[in-house]
Amino acid sequence: MAEGGDFTLSEIGQISVVVHDLDQTIAFYRDVLGMRFLFQGTKMAFFDCGGIRLYLAPPERPEFDHAPSIIYYRVKDIQNAHRILSGRGVKFESEPHKIADMGDHELWMAFFRDNEANLLALMSEIAK
Repeated sequence: MAEGGDFTLSEIGQISVVVHDLDQTIAFYRDVLGMRFLFQGTKMAFFDCGGIRLYLAPPERPEFDHAPSIIYYRVKDIQNAHRILSGRGVKFESEPHKIADMGDHELWMAFFRDNEANLLALMSEIAK
């Protein structure tokens, strides 16, 4: 067996999102999305997302200046989350909609953008 054959990556500690206006983006994630602000450095800010740190910062090098992967926020009641965030000024790409029937539950999603046009999503697994 190869060295470290039973080693696996299984826990995410931090996700990075490239931003250009750190102060405005902090306000969006804290005040609009209601995420728990952890701390801020000179050119970076951190939020708690269910035990995973969300790291917001300008790109360190030009090759890092691109949109991130989509972050999917799990919510219990997607209709209520959509209503609350819409009331706070979040612009959704579409209404919450069913993505897939998973047999014992349905997977629902609603996509939106942060203040810098990074694509984000709400996801909800609704029991039948």
